[in-house]
Amino acid sequence: MHRLDADTHPIQREFYDFYRTPRGEFTPATSTPEVTTHPTLTSNVKFMNFYPFNDIETISPRPMLFIAGDQAHSKEFSEEAYRLAGQPKELYWVKGAGHVDLYDRTDLIPFDKLASFFRSSLK
Repeated sequence: MHRLDADTHPIQREFYDFYRTPRGEFTPATSTPEVTTHPTLTSNVKFMNFYPFNDIETISPRPMLFIAGDQAHSKEFSEEAYRLAGQPKELYWVKGAGHVDLYDRTDLIPFDKLASFFRSSLK
């Protein structure tokens, strides 16, 4: 998608705001912004065959911290990952954050939570 119009879905608007504006358009291999969100023939196959929950329970007993925006359209995936993960685990919601907000909105990224998780988990 290269343009927004009156019928553009809110999720597409959110991704457009990150990937199609100076906010997130940089691609090291090229100076052409539109390349960042155009899949290649080889990446499509890898993406379609990737399932992030395969064997998630085997990470245990290593601690897992899931951080997601409470406004993220992908919220259910975070909840499912948390449900499937073994212990110890924690799910932390960032109030007011959408899916891409935690990529670069440093005022929303819970640095204190990350620091305390790493301090207690990396002994």
